[in-house]
Amino acid sequence: MTIAALIAWLVTALGGFYMLGTWIARGGTRPGRSRLPVPVIAGHFLLAATGLVVWIVYLFADRAALAWTAFGLLLPVALLGFVMFARWLPSQRARTVEAHGAPGAAETAPAESAFPLPVVLGHGLFAVITLVLVLLTALRA
Repeated sequence: MTIAALIAWLVTALGGFYMLGTWIARGGTRPGRSRLPVPVIAGHFLLAATGLVVWIVYLFADRAALAWTAFGLLLPVALLGFVMFARWLPSQRARTVEAHGAPGAAETAPAESAFPLPVVLGHGLFAVITLVLVLLTALRA
């Protein structure tokens, strides 16, 4: 189960990296170009990366405290993820307008409107799987 959690975490991270790169490339860090606040994205990324490092250390050290620490780090990661998801949903409307060729829609669409729906849903699904696997492992530790 520990390796399954690691794999799920890595798949989640790949989707997150893709979305982060897309967001940055589309100008998400510039004022007025995104509905996603930079501190929320940075916190989500940094906490998730820290948790992943703690989980990898847990795999080698096999200490229950590390498993619980990784789980504890995942809780605010999930909360920030839900916040970003809620703020991302309206950007799908902007993406629909852009797809129908409204004049100027591409320039005014938020950076996150370029996130493909399967990537967003896959990222969320694997994040939930990761959270559950890490919790189950911590309970057994």
